[in-house]
Amino acid sequence: MTGLAEYHERGLLDEPTAALADAHRLMRQAQQAVDYHREHLRRLLFDEPVVDTTLADRIDRSIGHLRQAAATRDTHRDAVLAALVKLQSASPAQPDTSAAPDLSAPDTAALLAIACGAKLHENLLTQRLSVITASGTRIAYSALQRLESAGLVARDASRPVHAGVPLTLTEAGRATLTGPRRTNARGTPSAVRTGAWPPPAARAHR
Repeated sequence: MTGLAEYHERGLLDEPTAALADAHRLMRQAQQAVDYHREHLRRLLFDEPVVDTTLADRIDRSIGHLRQAAATRDTHRDAVLAALVKLQSASPAQPDTSAAPDLSAPDTAALLAIACGAKLHENLLTQRLSVITASGTRIAYSALQRLESAGLVARDASRPVHAGVPLTLTEAGRATLTGPRRTNARGTPSAVRTGAWPPPAARAHR
């Protein structure tokens, strides 16, 4: 579930899978509470040198805490089971990852960068279009066009380009990232670049 939690933080999961990730996280936290109270009770029973009424009261309270923690854990466990059932019932409607496009490694990297947040900008002077991600990475506009043509990325048409158009992954785009990797080995130039514009190859021909 570690990989699932990572995808959840990036917002790559659909609603049923995200619900499962949330339920599992809460169950794991509840289990940690059970382990804590059980260890505390063990210390009271076996490590305390003096047995008196005060210790008995502490043991009673510890048992109560352990009982409550176990009940909370069981509640979250039931939620995990319910989320699994919902996910299984929704699975036929999920995108078919076997039909996902055969992306090159650079385009896969561009898709992953857009998943973390990106906007399409237009330079008011040159009218040059470029994609800037939340981390400051620049993505070639041609790469965005390929991803849009493949139905993997969508843009918010309600925003003007000069103000920055938010880009998001479609269901097919999320399925492409979360499904089995099927990148090819074509020698295409990298779609994701950092630093100055244009790329070094273009500057070399000036």
